[in-house]
Amino acid sequence: MGQSATLCGWIHSRRDHGGVVFCDLRDRTGLVQIVFRPEKADLFKKAGVLGSEYVVEVSGKILARPEGTRNANIGTGDIEIDVETLEILNTSKPPPFEISEYSEAGEDVRLRYRFLDLRRPPLQANMIKRNRITQEIRQSLVADGFLEMETPFLTKSTPEGARDFLVPSRMNPGSFYALPQSPQLYKQILMVAGYDKYFQVARCFRDEDLRADRQPEFTQIDLEMSFVEETDVEQAVERFVTKAFTGVMGIPFPGPVPHMSYDEAMSRFGSDAPDMRYGMELVDLSEIAKGCGFKVFASAVAAGGTVRAISVPGGSAFSRKDTDDLTQWANTLGAKGLAWIKWAASGPESPIAKFFKPEELQAIRAKAGAKEGDISFFVADSPAVAFKILGMLRRRMAEKQKLIPGGQWKFLWVEKFPSFDWDEEAKRWNAVHHPFTAPRPEDWAVLRQGGDLSKVRARAYDLVLNGTEIGGGSIRIHRMEDQALIFKLLQIPDETAQLQFGFLLEALEYGAPPHGGFALGLDRFVGLLSGETSIRDVIAFPKNQKGADLMSNAPSPVSPLQLRDLGIKLS
Repeated sequence: MGQSATLCGWIHSRRDHGGVVFCDLRDRTGLVQIVFRPEKADLFKKAGVLGSEYVVEVSGKILARPEGTRNANIGTGDIEIDVETLEILNTSKPPPFEISEYSEAGEDVRLRYRFLDLRRPPLQANMIKRNRITQEIRQSLVADGFLEMETPFLTKSTPEGARDFLVPSRMNPGSFYALPQSPQLYKQILMVAGYDKYFQVARCFRDEDLRADRQPEFTQIDLEMSFVEETDVEQAVERFVTKAFTGVMGIPFPGPVPHMSYDEAMSRFGSDAPDMRYGMELVDLSEIAKGCGFKVFASAVAAGGTVRAISVPGGSAFSRKDTDDLTQWANTLGAKGLAWIKWAASGPESPIAKFFKPEELQAIRAKAGAKEGDISFFVADSPAVAFKILGMLRRRMAEKQKLIPGGQWKFLWVEKFPSFDWDEEAKRWNAVHHPFTAPRPEDWAVLRQGGDLSKVRARAYDLVLNGTEIGGGSIRIHRMEDQALIFKLLQIPDETAQLQFGFLLEALEYGAPPHGGFALGLDRFVGLLSGETSIRDVIAFPKNQKGADLMSNAPSPVSPLQLRDLGIKLS
């Protein structure tokens, strides 16, 4: 108190109270009240022209606010600056929306004026939190012996599950670079080169259709380690995630992180990224259903399918329109139907209840764990369809019934994913992750003997937070002969493999160590810790859902001269 201070920032708001002008001055650290008094006539007149978002420099004394005017909602709420000098550094047009947490502007308007949107306190808090999380992770990995290294942006086009962004080469007409979908091949090369602990805050690029949690360019915390098993990588990841979580959230890390197999996750939750904050687990009613009088259930089991169910607390209050809407929704996702039974005080209520004996209904209710007032939903189909529909229904019902507790953080490792899935249209097996993921040691015999590839499990692992996959990785194949076998099973010809991955395959022939890695989606991680539903609110300059930057108007046409230099002609 009583000291002089010089402050710079933006005029957040202006109030004229009884001849005294009060302004809130804002920068990224917060707000402070500045006061202009009429007895300083020239200064007071100059303050009269101040408008929203004017940029100013003020000097004055730090005084205590008068009793009864203190503001406990801001960090500087006990003091104000009695202004003695004012310099207007710049004026501002009236902003198209309010620069505050109360702005109701649509997202397209916010993205068009992103330079203003980023001034809003919620966005600034997110960007500051992102910086803190990134720095905590970086410090943790460096302390853990990792080397921060860069990999190229201009790389070779390789199939990694999404379309590449292509960059034409002026010096090599007709040839193209690709922007990396991930640093996958290069970080494996670094392991071959002897840099046994690598990490990078890596920019990645994928030309794919967008939604709230996807962007054409995104950031991941990328790492790779040599001479490791799954546990070594997972423990390294947990160390930096713990440091970031505790450092930013200010609460203990909810560890140790439990582990669950892919098969268990699908069977219990219908998802390979289950939300562990609430119940409503799937139950298998196939044994009861196979001999019941309801032919839809019985025939599904007889055909090799399954009957699964979830029970929703309080769901017996759903209207017929509610259940009809849910059935229609399930049909659009590929279900043949969505059966239901309400467990009312007067007894089971459902169009299908008449097909069951009383003891069958009792057995279903007991197996489903349904209480009075609940509703049970049933899907009779292949396991894949049943898991998909009920897993999505479980999440939808948790949101509708407000069953998700606030303030809880549930991390989970999901492991033992399938290595391959069958592409019915192409009549071939595809790698679930990527073709460099190693199968589990006990499954190599299946591969070498030409066994059932659907039984092979990968040395892959995902980290899940509150029902969202925030990262994943695997132990890699490090022997050339093993990699060649995988390519053969995937029907990738030698010449194609050489064309697309030749530099990695050659490196594997020069003493490649066992290695494995992980990539954490930084945008998703920051979004979850910030309570945002869209990662666009934790990225400084995101694209919209059409992949456009509305502020810079990119992408945009280029001049004919530029195209001519690149040897490109548009049709």
